[in-house]
Amino acid sequence: MALDDAAHAALVRLRRELHAAPEVGLDLPDTQRKLLDELDGLPLELTLGRGCSSITAVLRGTHPDRQADAPAVLLRSDMDGLPVTEAVDSAYRSERTGAMHACGHDLHMAMLVGAARALSARRAELLGDVVFMFQPGEEGWGGAMIMIDEGVLDAAGPRVSSAFGLHVFTGDRRPARIGVRSGTAMAFAATLNVEIQGQGGHGSAPHLASDPVPTAAETILALHAATTRRFSALDPVVVTVGQMSAGTASNIIPDSAQLSATVRGFSHASHALASEALPELARGIAAAHGQRAEVEFRSEFPPVVNAAAEAAIVLELAQSLFGADAVEEMQDPKTASEDFAEILERVPGVFAFIDATPAEGSEYNHSPNAAYDDAVLSDGARLHTEFALTRLALLHAAPTP
Repeated sequence: MALDDAAHAALVRLRRELHAAPEVGLDLPDTQRKLLDELDGLPLELTLGRGCSSITAVLRGTHPDRQADAPAVLLRSDMDGLPVTEAVDSAYRSERTGAMHACGHDLHMAMLVGAARALSARRAELLGDVVFMFQPGEEGWGGAMIMIDEGVLDAAGPRVSSAFGLHVFTGDRRPARIGVRSGTAMAFAATLNVEIQGQGGHGSAPHLASDPVPTAAETILALHAATTRRFSALDPVVVTVGQMSAGTASNIIPDSAQLSATVRGFSHASHALASEALPELARGIAAAHGQRAEVEFRSEFPPVVNAAAEAAIVLELAQSLFGADAVEEMQDPKTASEDFAEILERVPGVFAFIDATPAEGSEYNHSPNAAYDDAVLSDGARLHTEFALTRLALLHAAPTP
């Protein structure tokens, strides 16, 4: 059932209000308050987070064939913005310098509110329960794990049997508007921090010091080379050094040099290898120069791995809703990362993608010039809605032994 014009207009209004007032991190009081206002009056059991400004809302199905031990499915939206100053000139641009919904989480929230309204109106069709997960802190703050630890997966009683998430992308036009992939859909993410300890001195006499700067430069090159020599080309890893710092003046050899890199790959095996091989490499290079490297390898997200059965459901459902030409069965995963992966580590589910690039084009997600097309809001809300109805019906017809 498609959203009517009034329902779509309400989602556009909500999305733009959220876009104008972004908040970053785990503490999003204004965003939480706005969403609670939008959910007010719906037949939802609401629980607010303790460790973050999350909202968990449970909708109980009332289908006459609903069983006492009926299953539940989870639908998720992230809530947080990014520490970016918006450069897009629009009537609803961010009013908060240094904060922007540059990754489209404002659209995600509006879509999930739309699904909550639609499913509340159709709860007599629900053969189980729906858990709506509004999650802060997706952008590297560990929000998913906080909500998992606080019980979001068990909010309906029994653990949810299936989970669904949807992410908008812009500036990267695909062959079709909606993309679904079985198996690995997004990369794992980790951060490698290295501090090389040398011995400072005068720039004119490097032989009387132990210069950490060339060691850092050699380490950077070696880390990049390692991706093609320590890892299989069929299970690749990308290392990008995004930060490097050392010294205070051109004629002073510093005591230390620091670098920080993001590490991405597509399997638990390559993650395990990276966590051992890359720190070992950094320490070895420092030792070869008579120096010492203090290394931290910090895991952030596991890979997003879609269950084959769930991905097949979304693929067929999207094709039936929007037409085969609008849906792509993706051949390759995305190299970005997402903490929806933490949910998929615990329950089967699927994370899908929808192209929200406006007609005039846009820069990619996270850019201060990223822009998104509100036209996708109804389709996103509809896909959430129909997934919940369809998955619960399938679970009811073939309950888990």
